[in-house]
Amino acid sequence: MHMNRTVLDASELEKRIGYVFQNKAVLRRALTHRSFSADHNERLEFLGDSVLNCVIGSALFLRDKHFTEGVLSRARANLVCEKALNEIAREIDIGAFILLGDGEIKTGGVQRPSILADACEAVFGGVFLDGGFSAAQEVILRLYEPILTSAAMAHERLDKDAKTKLQEYLQGLRYPLPEYKVLNIAGAAHRQVFHCSCSIARLGIVELGEGTSRRAAEQIAAEKALQKAMQAAGS
Repeated sequence: MHMNRTVLDASELEKRIGYVFQNKAVLRRALTHRSFSADHNERLEFLGDSVLNCVIGSALFLRDKHFTEGVLSRARANLVCEKALNEIAREIDIGAFILLGDGEIKTGGVQRPSILADACEAVFGGVFLDGGFSAAQEVILRLYEPILTSAAMAHERLDKDAKTKLQEYLQGLRYPLPEYKVLNIAGAAHRQVFHCSCSIARLGIVELGEGTSRRAAEQIAAEKALQKAMQAAGS
């Protein structure tokens, strides 16, 4: 028995993404969280992540021939991360279609960024499995179009991440590179929370970061450490 919760018909999601599945079971699996059923969306999420990286990478490559490899890598990372996927998730309200177990419903899983982002990737993987690469590419580019347009490609999409900025800043001062450590990993396997530290021994700085992945936690710690380092150096 599952809790009473209104889940919208998946056919409405098909309208929102502009693709009709031949095999509806694939779409259902893409929208099924592991807390609801053993036939869940994690394998499709893996597939969708690969397809998304390829499609966005290709779109960025074709978009501006002046983009260097470094800029392309940073822009792609910023466009396929959880934050960007949640922009897509909110636009199509994918949370209204996800099948969740009682525990996840009670703890607000319908709005949890990681669950929404994973479901988006699973849907992309499902489209690829059901209709091939061209179909998946069309869906992804249609949903990402507002983000990929020239006006919307804000500086932050192309900017260096915090870890890169911190490394380059310290190198400019001829200081040793920062040291990152994972202090703790809490939570269940499917919703882990990472606690990491970023240390700059030369300046006596130690900052902490928390995130749903090691990379996210390190980036938050690096951003804090960079601010402290700049203050310490009088920048």
